[in-house]
Amino acid sequence: MVKKKSKQKAGSNTIAVNKKARHEYFIDDEIEAGMELQGWEVKALRQGKANIAESYVFMRDGEAFVSGMTITPLNQASTHVVANPTRVRKLLLSRRELDNLLGRINREGMTLAALSLYWSRSWVKMKIGVAKGKKLHDKRTDLKEKDWAREKARVMKSSLR
Repeated sequence: MVKKKSKQKAGSNTIAVNKKARHEYFIDDEIEAGMELQGWEVKALRQGKANIAESYVFMRDGEAFVSGMTITPLNQASTHVVANPTRVRKLLLSRRELDNLLGRINREGMTLAALSLYWSRSWVKMKIGVAKGKKLHDKRTDLKEKDWAREKARVMKSSLR
């Protein structure tokens, strides 16, 4: 008799989320990109030692890079390597995706925002949002809508009792 291997999920696949990006920008489109990482960075990401709140994505020479992302090195994993926690990391996208992003940035005045960092099987992926900046009144409107939705859910919950 052969035993089937059961898939074990130890929580979520999400490593880090940039909550500030959805507050600061209108997200028009989302794209999944791979990342070029070093060994110590992968070990640190497995421990959840990443922060993408201050990160931004930029294009240089037809390639995409992420800057401002912090991966805190583990003491035991990076003893033999000089670790730079905030180095610029290359994003892995197809040529068609890169050309599309570059065109939207140049023509439409859009920007690229790092939305989340997560595991896809054994690979680290970053979700990038093609975004347009919000004005102050847009942010206030979003907060009012969020408060109204919360209040509406509260009223509906109390009316069901």
